[in-house]
Amino acid sequence: MKKFQGRVISPGEVSAQAVVTHGGLNTLASFQKALQFGDKKATCGDQNNPDLYGKQMAGKALCLPQTIGSTTGGLVLYCACAMKRQPACMLFSEPIDSLAAAGAVLADVWLEDVSMPVVDSLGEDFLNYVKDDMTITVKEGGVVEVS
Repeated sequence: MKKFQGRVISPGEVSAQAVVTHGGLNTLASFQKALQFGDKKATCGDQNNPDLYGKQMAGKALCLPQTIGSTTGGLVLYCACAMKRQPACMLFSEPIDSLAAAGAVLADVWLEDVSMPVVDSLGEDFLNYVKDDMTITVKEGGVVEVS
């Protein structure tokens, strides 16, 4: 097991299986099937992200460097949470962008029965170490354990 320290964007504790991308996550392209067509597994629909395309994101520890795409990104994350199709957590190796942060924080504040811990600034070593299906545990204070 290896521990990483990041910055808490949205608090919470969770354990989940990792799904990893080394490219930016286009939130709209990735979650479109989940939000528009009712895919409860939130199967990634972004054909430009070979790491995630066709993989389930709902209930997974989504490990990524950053999000990319349009200004809809925050709203897409919020809607995924509202529809209970969100990742178990989002773990950013880089500092989070303001749009993704807004979606995560609004979901945390506005939705009473939904949790999606978000931690950023985990570092390049985190993203190089973590692999799909590893167990990720998010603890208080931005501590992320990978085993």
